[in-house]
Amino acid sequence: MPDRDTAAWPWLRARLAAMRARQEAARRDDSGTRPGAVVRTAVVTDSAAALPPEWVSALTGDGVLTVIPMPVMVGSEIYGEGEDDISETIALALAAGTSVKTSRPSPGQFEQAYRAARQKGFEAVVSIHISGDLSGTADAARLAAARVDIPVEVVDSRTVGMALGMAVQAAVGAAADGGGAAAVAAAAAGQAGRTKVYFYVPSLEQLRRGGRIGAAASLLGTMLAIKPILAVEGGRIVLLEKVRSAARAVARLEEIVAADAAGRPASAVHLAIHHFGNPDEAKNLAARLALALPGRPPAQTSPLPAVLAAHAGLGVLAVIVGEELTETGSRSAGLST
Repeated sequence: MPDRDTAAWPWLRARLAAMRARQEAARRDDSGTRPGAVVRTAVVTDSAAALPPEWVSALTGDGVLTVIPMPVMVGSEIYGEGEDDISETIALALAAGTSVKTSRPSPGQFEQAYRAARQKGFEAVVSIHISGDLSGTADAARLAAARVDIPVEVVDSRTVGMALGMAVQAAVGAAADGGGAAAVAAAAAGQAGRTKVYFYVPSLEQLRRGGRIGAAASLLGTMLAIKPILAVEGGRIVLLEKVRSAARAVARLEEIVAADAAGRPASAVHLAIHHFGNPDEAKNLAARLALALPGRPPAQTSPLPAVLAAHAGLGVLAVIVGEELTETGSRSAGLST
């Protein structure tokens, strides 16, 4: 899936390069003899964060970041997000009406990650996860935190997808600056709070099957052929608008995103578009948003993580609108980490 590589995410490359540059500068002064800041806090997240694999691999070697795979069950088979290439398997299963379900990672997986951080010399862990109203992942992390001898702060991001990913990136940046657990957790929570998720699904049925929306809402959409515009607010999926056609739904999604992004400082805005089974539609949406939002970094596209695609279904378009702050907490006019 090439559009997930960091080559297609220039602002992620900039974040990583800036972080590495600060780390290198912290290791030396003008004389080259004084030791610099030490990364004291490790960051753990789950694969619902939709982080580009190359960005993750650049950080996992030294233990700063660990991504716990989330399981997806297709029929009787269990797959690990990030461990198995399961997008096509899920797409075929959904088209055939085969059961597709998800589950939280086991507490043991988190426990292993926390103990590994301790062994690598970290003083604390900040564990940042998909909304607790959509998954029991944060609960599993809390169970594991109680079993280990390293302090662990669990952050329920109250969001999903690249919105969670942006929170993780902010946390990694704070950790790279030598921040303790409180500062790293605050960076994650602050970024998540500034980020919005808007999305369109052709059918509400898969969300209903997974318990993410009520049966009444799903039935209404099916009977009246309503195409919903949805959002994640307060950690839950909410209905923003009901539209009568797919074309109008996508157009309205574009309008909502453009209005949100236009109200933020231009160069501080980051847009990410997730898709499942419709990459061309996502790229076309990105191109239209670029025309509607001149002077802002272009939206980057990537497949929806399998654990989210299993609930959203084929044809989903999700747009994440994020905004970076400077290291002092004020709104940024440029890239920071």
